[in-house]
Amino acid sequence: MSSSDYRNGLWATTFAFVIWGLFPLYWHLLKQVPSDQIIAHRIVWSAVLLCSLLFARERLGWLKKIWAVPRTFWLLGLASVVIGFNWSLYIWAVNAGHVVETSLGYFINPLLSVLLGVVVLGERLGRLQWLAVGLAALGVAWLTWQGGRVPWIAIGLSISFALYGLLRKLTAVEPVSGIGMESLFLFVPALAWVLWAEAGHGGGFTGTWGWGTLVLLVASGAVSAVPLIAFTYGVRRIPLSVVGLLQYIGPTLQFLCGVLVFREPFGMAKLVGFAFIWAGLVVFALAGWRAARRVRG
Repeated sequence: MSSSDYRNGLWATTFAFVIWGLFPLYWHLLKQVPSDQIIAHRIVWSAVLLCSLLFARERLGWLKKIWAVPRTFWLLGLASVVIGFNWSLYIWAVNAGHVVETSLGYFINPLLSVLLGVVVLGERLGRLQWLAVGLAALGVAWLTWQGGRVPWIAIGLSISFALYGLLRKLTAVEPVSGIGMESLFLFVPALAWVLWAEAGHGGGFTGTWGWGTLVLLVASGAVSAVPLIAFTYGVRRIPLSVVGLLQYIGPTLQFLCGVLVFREPFGMAKLVGFAFIWAGLVVFALAGWRAARRVRG
C-alpha cells in the first residue's frame, strides 16, 4: 500500500472519530425536539441518503447480494435493532445532561468487545488484556459504589455497541451495504413514528420548531452517514492496531464536551473511577502494540 493511501486512510479515520466525538454538540442544538423524534428523523434521513448512494453506485445489486444469503439478511436485521437502541439511548442521554456518562460507555466498549469475543467466539486473552479488563471492572465498581447507582447509561451503550460489533463481525457483507440494509430495516417504523408525531402528537416538523431545527434534522442523515463512509474508507487503508488507538478520540472529545462545554459535575470520586478505566485502556493499547510488533516480526 502506498504512503498516500496510508495518509488518506489515516485522515479519513481520524475525521470519522472526531465527528463522532463532537456529536453531543450537534444533538444539543436539537434539544427542543423530543429524543424519540430526533432518532426517528435520524434513521429516516440516513436511510434516504445511504440507499440513494448505494443505488447510484450499483442500482439494486447490493440489495440482491444481501437477500441471496438469508443468514446475512437476518443478522443485519438483528444488528439494526441493537444499533437503533444504542442511538436512542445515546441521544436521550446527551439531551438529558449525561454526556460524561456516554463517554464512559464508549471508553469501556473496546474492553467489553474483547470480553465478548472470549465468551462468544472462544478467543483467548493474554495477561495484559485480562489486566485491562480487570481495571475497567474496578472502575465501574468504584463509580457504582460512589454514585449509589449502576452507571446504566454507560453500560447500556457499551453492551449494545459491543453486541453490534459482534453481529457485524459475523456478517460477511461490504460495510456501507450492511449499514444501508440496517437503515432499511429501521426505515418503516421510523417513518411511521414521524408521521404519527406530525398528526397532532407532538411533532413540529411542519412549522413549530423553526427552519433552523428542520435543517438540522434533515442534515442529521448526512451527519450520521458521512463519518461512517469515511471510517469504512479509512479502515481498509491503515492497520487495525492504528484504528484501535484512534478509536479513543471519540469518547475523549465527548468527555471534554461534557466537562468543559456543558459543565457537567466531575468531582474526585468520578475521576478515580475514570482513572481505573483509562489505566485499563493504556494497558490494552500496550498489549495491542506488542501484538502488532510480534506480527510484523
